[in-house]
Amino acid sequence: MNPLRLVLCILVLAFRAHAEDGAPPLFIEGYAGQLSVAPGEELALHVSTSAPNFTVEIIRWGAQNQTAWTKKDVPGQTHPVPEDASAMGCRWPETLRVPIGKNWKSGYYTAHFLIEDRGGKWTQRGRRTAESEACFVVRAAEPGVRSKVLLQLCTNTYNAYTNWGGFSVYAYSGLAKNQGSRVSFERPLTSQFSRWELPFVQWCERSGIELDYATNGDLEFRPELLAHYKLVLSVGHDEYWSAPMRDNVEAFIAKGGNVAFFSGNTCCWQIRSEDEGRAFTCFKQHYALDPVFQTRDFKTLSTAWSHHLVQRPENQLTGVGFLWGGYRHSHGQFIGEPAEYTVHRPEHWVFAGTDLKRGEKFGAHDSIVGYETDGCELEWRDGLPFATHRDGTPETFTVLGTCPVRWHPDDCEWYERWEKGRTGAACMGIYTRGGTVFTAATTDWARGLRGEDKTVERITRNVIERLSK
Repeated sequence: MNPLRLVLCILVLAFRAHAEDGAPPLFIEGYAGQLSVAPGEELALHVSTSAPNFTVEIIRWGAQNQTAWTKKDVPGQTHPVPEDASAMGCRWPETLRVPIGKNWKSGYYTAHFLIEDRGGKWTQRGRRTAESEACFVVRAAEPGVRSKVLLQLCTNTYNAYTNWGGFSVYAYSGLAKNQGSRVSFERPLTSQFSRWELPFVQWCERSGIELDYATNGDLEFRPELLAHYKLVLSVGHDEYWSAPMRDNVEAFIAKGGNVAFFSGNTCCWQIRSEDEGRAFTCFKQHYALDPVFQTRDFKTLSTAWSHHLVQRPENQLTGVGFLWGGYRHSHGQFIGEPAEYTVHRPEHWVFAGTDLKRGEKFGAHDSIVGYETDGCELEWRDGLPFATHRDGTPETFTVLGTCPVRWHPDDCEWYERWEKGRTGAACMGIYTRGGTVFTAATTDWARGLRGEDKTVERITRNVIERLSK
């Protein structure tokens, strides 16, 4: 072969070897070392990235998102993902610390990670970017001073649905359709804040309603916070509660504290926090596999709070529960039918200023009743619904509005005491036992605030203004 041709062939082969490699993968992921911090503290961030350096922006979410802190050229490094990361966490080393300013406003924040490069050396050239975020909450510097209303975010639910690393506590989203029983907060979480709580927060800020923030975990590990507030809010999909969380909130109510559940499927599953809140366990419908089951001490059995073995239905806390509620506009139930409440007692102060009359409906435009709802066992007298109280609903509970809902068979027939084919009702209502507890009984209440439904706005304002004084 001609020497020149041989050299050319070698060069072409070398080029092809480089070209076949293409541009290397580009990724960045991370998580916060703590989900709840106070002004003046430091937040540890744990990041794994393919880039030699990256940028992090700390952003507070609200009616107007605000950048609180930025740092560029942070050294990056790739860290391995343990096979048990879903359950035991990533165990990545600390990458950097963020100083939480003493003037930072309480709220929901994200650490936004950004990287970019110019693609491959020989081919696949072009500007590439990758980004991700890690959420956390900044508590109030002085709890209860700026606001007497505490919004606790559904961070346990975020973790329960996150399948990063392969597993969540749901089989449908797990590796090979397997369901996990323990999930770690020390991995990149999939936040649900923008779907559930954000519309509520944005409406409050536009309406001049001040809020302080906390996490589900704060109700368990920092119960002293509750003493500074008149009203605690649960918004959206507050599905997973531990026994200490519930004990602390029920004690708060007994002492005269008020709670408003603008949420649904609330306190449905009992969890057990582990490793000082860095993970939790929940066996759900597979409760017989829970080690607690073998002890026959069922108080902390990680299954439905309404399960007959636990003997502590969530109705005792919220007034309603998922066993008597169900789905609307989801899981194939009541698809295409109005997702609205029928008003039963319009003279109640909750409806003040709405001009609603008995039998009228509201909320259909924004489908506020769904995707998951809570209810109670009802009996009807003279066309009005009354709680029977046989399911744990407090004696003073007043049913204000109802809407038919139903479970999907795949979700309920694991429970040996389920009445097959039952249609329940989402039950908006209120009771007083020490403090006053209001429930909207639906995950999608905030859709009405986002849609500027005047009735939903007025009811929400009535509840917050009355119960926060």
